[in-house]
Amino acid sequence: MKNVFYYETSLGMLGIEDNGFAVIRLGFQMEKFGKNADVYETELIKKTFNQLEEYFCGERTAFNIPLAPEGTAFQKKVWEALRQIPYGETKTYGQVAAAIGNPKACRAVGMANNRNPIGIIIPCHRVIGSNGKLVGYAGGINIKEQLLKIEGAL
Repeated sequence: MKNVFYYETSLGMLGIEDNGFAVIRLGFQMEKFGKNADVYETELIKKTFNQLEEYFCGERTAFNIPLAPEGTAFQKKVWEALRQIPYGETKTYGQVAAAIGNPKACRAVGMANNRNPIGIIIPCHRVIGSNGKLVGYAGGINIKEQLLKIEGAL
């Protein structure tokens, strides 16, 4: 059974969805949330939101939430590499591609980044263009910029 709950944050409306055991979706694109899910604030969803609030205030640099992102094996490999980017640091798509052992897969890494279902906790906002520019963020470049400012990466 899936549950979803929505919160108003300083960055906009945020949705968190779980499967009863782990978070499966988190982000600002509300149209992607709640399909076949009950609107219910579970303890896991509440714990996730509390940790996010601490992060937004600059009081938390890491999360301890069970995650179960749904995707292909390649996407999951990219998402795991994203989780290895330290708080307050950025990497380019090329650096992430090299980290997964496929240095020519920059575009594929970008597509996996775009399909990341658990934004912020799987920190796709820490990936930037090779020229240092903020490019591509499903929640919008403005939110990506704000997240990197919270972390002191800008």
